[in-house]
Amino acid sequence: MPVAATFDWVFEDGTSLSDRARLDTMVTVVDASGFLRELRAGERLDERDLAAADGDERTISDLLVDQVEFADLLVVNKTDLVSADELAALEAVLRRLNPTARLVRTRQGVVDLAEVLDTGRYDPVTAAQAPGWAAELAGGHTPETEEYGIRSVTYRASRPFHPARLVAALDGWEGVLRSKGFCHIASRPDVLAVWSQAGPNLVLEPGQLLGTPHARQELVFIGVGLDLDEPCRRLDPALLTDAELAAGPVHWRAFEDPLPEWDISDLHAHHFGG
Repeated sequence: MPVAATFDWVFEDGTSLSDRARLDTMVTVVDASGFLRELRAGERLDERDLAAADGDERTISDLLVDQVEFADLLVVNKTDLVSADELAALEAVLRRLNPTARLVRTRQGVVDLAEVLDTGRYDPVTAAQAPGWAAELAGGHTPETEEYGIRSVTYRASRPFHPARLVAALDGWEGVLRSKGFCHIASRPDVLAVWSQAGPNLVLEPGQLLGTPHARQELVFIGVGLDLDEPCRRLDPALLTDAELAAGPVHWRAFEDPLPEWDISDLHAHHFGG
């Protein structure tokens, strides 16, 4: 995404990179033999001396998912190093993460240049959206992924989460490769939070200020052998009870809240409806 954004930057002299060059295709090469292992491990970039700068807290999982979700073309390389079932499972995950990208299998990086050059696949309007998630929220489905145990489910709720119960509900939850969406934490009633999890790492960050007292929860989960009822089993008890809900935001702010503190000084108000 940062690479694509450079084509829209306007320099001080009024020129832009897009005046000189055309962004044609966003290609991501996927290591068939290591992608799922790295996604599950979720080591930090700085632990591998791969951090972009001091303070870069991203993980390998974050980087892998971001690369896949933004691509127009996924080149799955080293296919000779995995079994047919392993390759099928990997491709099922990739299609869940980005159902619109073209997927090409390669060995030793050998690919038809017509697949990667002058394809015209890059669409700036599409690129500005998160591939796959809108379709999942709307109930989109790729049936063949079920055969390899790659499943997805959308969790929705109309009540805020109790922060301490939410943290407890997430403890020990395995099998989810990716989850993303938005949520509302009761102790922070004025903020709609962005939920982003890749591998074992979950980040909850402030998204927008709310114009109403509370907003919906809407989260998509993708996992291997995912129990489709587990998000409800885990997360429903973390929602506010009738009594807690009735007590209102002033009472909610006093809840035990083990989540990291947020800086919301730069957030803009958003009137959330539904």
